[in-house]
Amino acid sequence: MSKLVVQAPVLKNETISNLVKRLTIYSPELAGKAVPGQFIHVKIADSYHPLLRRPLSISDVDVAKGTVSTIYRIVGHGTALLAQLKSDEVLDCMGPLGRGFNLECKKPLLVGGGMGLAPLVFLAQRLCPRPVEILMGGRSEQEMFWSSIYSTICDRVHIATDDGSVGQRGFTVDLLPELLESGNYDMVYSCGPRPMLEKIAAIAKNFAIPCQVSLEEHMACGVGACLSCTCAGKEGKRKKVCTDGPVFWAGEVF
Repeated sequence: MSKLVVQAPVLKNETISNLVKRLTIYSPELAGKAVPGQFIHVKIADSYHPLLRRPLSISDVDVAKGTVSTIYRIVGHGTALLAQLKSDEVLDCMGPLGRGFNLECKKPLLVGGGMGLAPLVFLAQRLCPRPVEILMGGRSEQEMFWSSIYSTICDRVHIATDDGSVGQRGFTVDLLPELLESGNYDMVYSCGPRPMLEKIAAIAKNFAIPCQVSLEEHMACGVGACLSCTCAGKEGKRKKVCTDGPVFWAGEVF
């Protein structure tokens, strides 16, 4: 899929939780091309610091309005600068980049942890009106602001927290076998920390359910030239997460 470089006006850059913000830009060109699982590569500043673009997963698209949104966490200098953007400022964006999710399913289960839940929002929207359920995990109720986002999209929201402050106490991988046993799902989609993805892939394989994972890796160029985001493939060949992924069939990388 061809990529674009656009100068996109910022419409909103709103706080939705502690250190987590939702950035919405106006770009009919990006909105018309984006598919769930892809990302945009944004230039944070006109200076050399930070030098590299930042990859941001696409979490919402409104083709009719020409808008693209991303949910991000402030974790360093680059995202701290991004958080200072105001309405009507212009953001240099490259995208949409990467390989997205395969949407061929009838009853999907989405599984996400932490900021891995961001790209699954767009996926859940595109999977509707099919019955969509999500299993989400976090450390505490404070991190589960995601439930209000997904409750308007998904038929059912299952929650696991480390401390049991909301939902069931435990991790997503603790709840997953019971759900797969009774849910009659035909696809598992997941994004989050790599150790979590490895366990989810193994559980889905035990139930003979196809599984796709979206990998989180540090990226530099975003277009497959620098090889900074490669990971080991199942057949021994290195995979470029920015171009071969970020979405893979679980069997390709685990």
